[in-house]
Amino acid sequence: MSAPKILQAKRSVESRARRLHAGALASLALFGLAAPALAAAASEPRPAATGQSAEYLIEPGDTLQVFVWRNPDLSVEAPVRPDGRITMPLVPDVQAQGRTPTQLAGDLRQALSAYVQDPMVTVIVKSFATAGNAAAVKVIGAAVTPKTVPYRAGLTALDVLIEVGGLSTFARGNGATLLRREADGYHSYPLRLKDLVRSGDLRANVQLMPGDIIRIPERMF
Repeated sequence: MSAPKILQAKRSVESRARRLHAGALASLALFGLAAPALAAAASEPRPAATGQSAEYLIEPGDTLQVFVWRNPDLSVEAPVRPDGRITMPLVPDVQAQGRTPTQLAGDLRQALSAYVQDPMVTVIVKSFATAGNAAAVKVIGAAVTPKTVPYRAGLTALDVLIEVGGLSTFARGNGATLLRREADGYHSYPLRLKDLVRSGDLRANVQLMPGDIIRIPERMF
């Protein structure tokens, strides 16, 4: 190969090396800029699995067991009156409706502190109001036994399906919907009850809220 051709080839190789080096530096720079964002994204909490945790809200007709530690005279079984209040020694009118047992225990602790030094109060829902109350979960449509199921803390779609005897022969389980009352009215959410019952897919199980309605349609033939 002649000297001019050798020199031209050398320059071509050097030029290509410079371009590759520049490209590598650019890639590293971009990665350096992106790395913090990638790290931040990786550290962000993942969305929670389908379903919502819920605490039971006390309703009229519930019966509460109120326990005040070391004060047996103040530990009583108190029904929630139609006006949503309970009656107990020293604090005859305490609002219970719409409170969780933990919140009510805090209210009672504060009220009793005027009479008892550092009272320790525990509230347990001993029995729930009748199934027709607003907190109950209603199952309508193609269940074996459509009915109203009393709500309890931690109640799930699977629990309710067991209560109603499962899906009927003609149920379109994966076409079921959950109707939930929210601040701006009822919202509809899809349910995959067939996958839950027939395939045991626990990802299709959801935690329920007081007053939820499960609607199960029939298959169209």
